[in-house]
Amino acid sequence: MSAQVSAKRLSVTQIQRRKRGDKLVCLTAYTASVARHLDEIVDVLLVGDSLGMVVYGFDSTLPVTLEMMIAHGAAVVRTTGRPHITVDLPFGSYQESPEQAFRAAARVMAETGCGSIKLEGGEEMAETVAFLTRRGIPVMGHVGLTPQAVNALGGYRSRGHDPAERDKILRDGVAIAEAGAYSLVVEGVAESLARELTQAVVIPTIGIGGSPECDGQILVIDDMLGLFAEFTPKFVKRYRMLGDEIRAAAREYAEEVRQGRFPAPEHTYTGPRRAKAAE
Repeated sequence: MSAQVSAKRLSVTQIQRRKRGDKLVCLTAYTASVARHLDEIVDVLLVGDSLGMVVYGFDSTLPVTLEMMIAHGAAVVRTTGRPHITVDLPFGSYQESPEQAFRAAARVMAETGCGSIKLEGGEEMAETVAFLTRRGIPVMGHVGLTPQAVNALGGYRSRGHDPAERDKILRDGVAIAEAGAYSLVVEGVAESLARELTQAVVIPTIGIGGSPECDGQILVIDDMLGLFAEFTPKFVKRYRMLGDEIRAAAREYAEEVRQGRFPAPEHTYTGPRRAKAAE
């Protein structure tokens, strides 16, 4: 059975049932090799537009294209069988109108085999979320610090610390939930606000810089593994420092190549043995 139709995959309905139940374990994944290692461990894999920074080296998520998301989404789906896979709609592919969002989302789901799409925004995107869900496209929402709006928000800063901003984010989350989203990412907000929002909505919340009271947690895999160390947000815990391991391994390899110790005989192919000359 192919990964796309595997009966083992966590469904939208199963995710919704985790509200106030077992915590949802979520990570990002962008490549087949990494996704394969996470297959039996996590509940949800997000093919996030954060790939723009961690894979392509952009300064933000804004240059990411729909084609990039489809290529990476399809790779993650092909090499996994258990987690629910959701794929970000990139900046500019859905904000114009519900119809534009539907065309982009339908293409992503058809060409990747993913189980849902994710989009950013609050009250202003509720109509779009309702439009998509009525047409059979499951939507994961995303409120709080929304990276695609980083220019309008004035940079990457935690949000929800003053009453007006707090009330706006709370309204945003409720609006997206009422529009039909099956889950909600809550990023970079005051802990008390994330907790209040989790209690206010009937769908699971997934925190990233939110609260331990959220129904699940997500981190960018490269942050969690210490592969992307240029900037460390407050909410990131580095469970390993694989960047150090990669550099150490590369130095060892370089030394052996320069000293002629690699490849050793066991790493080379020998030709056929010559027949012994007759005496």
